[in-house]
Amino acid sequence: MLTAVAACVWAFATVAKDKPEDKLSTTRTLQGQVLDAADAGIPDAVVYLKNTKTLGVRTFIADKDGNYRFTALSLNIDYQVYAEHHGSKSEIKTVSSFDTRKTVVLNLKIDVKR
Repeated sequence: MLTAVAACVWAFATVAKDKPEDKLSTTRTLQGQVLDAADAGIPDAVVYLKNTKTLGVRTFIADKDGNYRFTALSLNIDYQVYAEHHGSKSEIKTVSSFDTRKTVVLNLKIDVKR
């Protein structure tokens, strides 16, 4: 009997540890990579993130592998994201408030002019 109770307590503790902060979090993260036509990362590309409610824009300069990351984004707001590099621009993508993922991954492709 004691073993069964211990097993139940352990099972409950394991379920309770399943990242409760994920359920309570009111923000999300958007991350991805800026890529060229050959799927190589584009370093130093500028990524623009537009809040469609306030029209405020945040920017991020991609790292040496073309990676970018925006944190602390509201779950209740739509965002538009695109990248630019040396006059070339990716298409605009939208992060919807209906998307319930806490981490959204969007890669942005630019046809780089050489």
